[in-house]
Amino acid sequence: MPHQNPSPSLWTGRSSDTIEYWHQAAISVKDLKVDDNHETPKVGILGYAGEEGVKRNQGRLGTAEGPNAIRKSLGTLAFHLPEKSRIFDYGDVYTENSDLESSHELISETVLKLLETKHFPILLGGGHDLALAHGRGIYKYLSSKNEKLGIINLDAHFDLRPTHDGKGHSGSPFFQLAEENPRNFQYLCLGVQRSVNPKSLFETAERVGAKWMVMEDFRMNNWEVIQEKILWFLDSVNKVYLTVDMDGFSSAFAPGVSAPSPMGFRPEFAFKVFELIASSKKLISLDIVELNPSYDHDNATARLAARCAEYVARKVLG
Repeated sequence: MPHQNPSPSLWTGRSSDTIEYWHQAAISVKDLKVDDNHETPKVGILGYAGEEGVKRNQGRLGTAEGPNAIRKSLGTLAFHLPEKSRIFDYGDVYTENSDLESSHELISETVLKLLETKHFPILLGGGHDLALAHGRGIYKYLSSKNEKLGIINLDAHFDLRPTHDGKGHSGSPFFQLAEENPRNFQYLCLGVQRSVNPKSLFETAERVGAKWMVMEDFRMNNWEVIQEKILWFLDSVNKVYLTVDMDGFSSAFAPGVSAPSPMGFRPEFAFKVFELIASSKKLISLDIVELNPSYDHDNATARLAARCAEYVARKVLG
């Protein structure tokens, strides 16, 4: 099984007599033995230490180290979740011998189990091909409930590129999800940059019924329009899966990514969007992808990724 048990040594920070920091609340769980206590509010962390999808998409390598870099930064953060909350770290799924598809299968199965056992899943990437596996798990969970899923992606890229010889990659997850769920594909991409998305991708977005906002419009001075668009989208679905690609942030704040951009959004603006989405009470799962520690400066991107995870978890569980 392409799975590595969590390393408790990654969860370190200040010590105190009571739980005051995330590292004190984190419980390392071996062999994907998912906690099935339905009464306790809980976060289920699963890493995707994979970059085969990035390699197939001709991106720069290093994202496989992303999950552990985020864990290290998460551990030092102050704990503000409800008192009875638990944080379970289920380790990392990795890719063996370029077999991306097998690692995706395991992720989808695990996401399904986490949702069935009332976790709020937070998946840490790894390449954005993670979204295909993550999305499949959520679709499967909701299929028996007859509920409509909405996917919100904060990203510079649509990630609607076609597969390569039938094989997925970090640029194709939402194209593949659209093909697999033609009647139930609700997708909103925020922060799309024209400079890295050719016209053909805008045409694909139109064809699959995607909604989007380009970076020029996705700014604080346009908040009322943005808020209206997001609220309309939230009203049209039953549950929401939020995926945050760190390359959507300006490289001034997130230099350690596969495809850095100086023209991305600012953290305080993204957090305003997170708050709006979380306040809908429809958010059921989160992933944070494309952190590349090889190019990070002073762990700035890892710290920002950790803050995204902590903030969203606090808004959802709090």
